[in-house]
Amino acid sequence: MSVERKHLAVLGGLWLLLYMLGNNLLVVTDPVECNYTETAYEMLESGNYFSPRIFGNYWFDKPILFYWEVMAAFKVFGYTDFAARLAPALMMGVALLLLYWWGRRLYGARTALAAALIMATSLESWYVGHAIITDTTLLVTVSLALMAFYNGYREGNYNWYYLSFASAGLAVLDKGPIGLCLPGLIVLLFLLWQRDLKVLFVRQTLIGFVLFFLVVSIWYVPMYMLHGQAFIDVFLGGHNVMRATVSEHPEYNVWYYYPVVFLLGFFPWVLAAIPALVKRWRGGWRLTLDADTRFLLVWAVTVFGVFECFATKYVTYTFPYMFPVVLLMARHFCQWGKKLYYAVAALALFYVVLLFGVAVPQMARFSTQSMAVTAAPYLEKGIPVYSYGRHGGVVSFTYYTRQYIYDLVSPEEEAKQSQKMDWSITHISPTKNMADIEKDSAFLLIATEKAAQEMQERFPGRWQMLEGGHKRQLYYRTP
Repeated sequence: MSVERKHLAVLGGLWLLLYMLGNNLLVVTDPVECNYTETAYEMLESGNYFSPRIFGNYWFDKPILFYWEVMAAFKVFGYTDFAARLAPALMMGVALLLLYWWGRRLYGARTALAAALIMATSLESWYVGHAIITDTTLLVTVSLALMAFYNGYREGNYNWYYLSFASAGLAVLDKGPIGLCLPGLIVLLFLLWQRDLKVLFVRQTLIGFVLFFLVVSIWYVPMYMLHGQAFIDVFLGGHNVMRATVSEHPEYNVWYYYPVVFLLGFFPWVLAAIPALVKRWRGGWRLTLDADTRFLLVWAVTVFGVFECFATKYVTYTFPYMFPVVLLMARHFCQWGKKLYYAVAALALFYVVLLFGVAVPQMARFSTQSMAVTAAPYLEKGIPVYSYGRHGGVVSFTYYTRQYIYDLVSPEEEAKQSQKMDWSITHISPTKNMADIEKDSAFLLIATEKAAQEMQERFPGRWQMLEGGHKRQLYYRTP
């Protein structure tokens, strides 16, 4: 067996152990994962594979690619927790293969394997590779776009640009305009550093843009034709421009947010990498700034800098810097020899324990899956279910029960509901005026203890807590 095949076998086994094992035990959580699974479910059931929808309404939060991935998994494996997590797991496997392939072209098989092992066992990769979110697909598409460009630049074979532009198109289908703007900015800054902008003025660039627009038009053109200006206003204005300019979570909009994410995301490797870098630097070592290193540095720093400037900050936004950072790290960890493989084996055991001992029970706390099971006999009798108070969302309840859940609002709140473009567009659950609920009706309620007390004052009767949970409980009210 060749060295490359041995390396691929090691990576394949590690991927199966860390990213496939136990996925069937991880329930869909609120408030983010459930939006993707519920949307994919409703699209499949409606037969409309172009217009994302949730609670029966069109939903322009994200483009279509990740929904297609989840729908494909549901189509093959049914509506299961394993199927829901299959797309991010598969994309993580693709990411490891891409990293190894490109790292081998740059630095050889040994460094490429070290980089892939570091990435597979870094904390952020392990988290994102299990999460039902778009970021693993974005990592693959943006990274492929940049790698293809650099291969063309390095080898003087500009036909690689075709793959670069097509991959950027897929990134835009996954996440929106950032899928083109981010790799485009990285390429531009790198070429400015190289003083070599002329490599863009070739016919492959022009044809590449045509190919890019053909890829993105698969979805964006039909969506505009179907929904017109409403799609542009909500998707581009609300879910893209507003994320960059208005913080959804102001408490996280601090300068040190992403430095902390970096340290935690590359745990535990960063604990050895940073001290080693400082030691070598004090010893007079200087980084060799050849074209390869420059490209990796521009890639990593630009991703960090762009999202540092965004008003809305999320843990996973800077994930596209994973490839260049682990490749730069790998050149140091290659010197560990067998110690590197022992460390990877120990980390693999650690993550398996973390999965079954921490992730499974913790994710159950952030899901209403068990409440859905408890509520099933009541729902079969036609008992309606409501939620009250903003407490993290309960869309997972709808996903697991196929029963729409309505957020109760007071007449005063309903009158104040704003129609302007703000973060209220992320509140997707349908609402119901509590004045419209008959006083002698029975219903189920998901709410915090404090919110439930308010409801008990508004609707006196017999209240029974059917199940307690993290921050919220399930109640049954009879007159």
